Amino acid sequence: MTIHHDTYPAHVGSQVRDVPLIEVAEDVAIALLITSDHGVEFMARACAELAELLAPLEPEVVATNATLGLPVAIEVTRALGLDDYLLLHKTPKIHLEDAFTEPLSSITTDAQQMLRLDRARQSVVQGRRVVLVDDVVSTGGTIAAGCRLLRSAGADIVGIGALLIEGTAWQQTLGSDASRVRSLGSLPLFHPDGDGWAVTDD
Repeated sequence: MTIHHDTYPAHVGSQVRDVPLIEVAEDVAIALLITSDHGVEFMARACAELAELLAPLEPEVVATNATLGLPVAIEVTRALGLDDYLLLHKTPKIHLEDAFTEPLSSITTDAQQMLRLDRARQSVVQGRRVVLVDDVVSTGGTIAAGCRLLRSAGADIVGIGALLIEGTAWQQTLGSDASRVRSLGSLPLFHPDGDGWAVTDD
């Protein structure tokens, strides 16, 4: 299938949004869903539907990676009837000088990054059932780093939730954790095809 325009219809549970196609590497483009671009009602509905998929896992805490996962975590936490959530940080801050750390890479970021978990917040996840949520799981690098970081702090990761999964590379990256992923839909990857974009299975 070849697409002759610069957007792609992303099916996010019961909702559909046209999202832009963005080239992220030579001959590879992704359909880019930015959670902050689609409004409060969209996120509330999508995250309520994601929470329905995660609820049978009986999570006690929701965790997420900064930054686009933050609205997902807030709304999923609310929909699950929980109150607290944990944010894993990507930028250094004064209160994170002694944080748990884990290196990560992402399909939307060129440089190597560091994921941080505030030691003062360790008690939120230590020995508790945690679901790690994010907007999109693509290469799986960010989610894998989040899983390692949470486990180093003593979390029991019972599930991984995403609005969308993208491509298939994440399955190999996550290994046995791939079976924990629950999502509301999937996106293909794309490569140039003449004057358009062709869907690829990679």
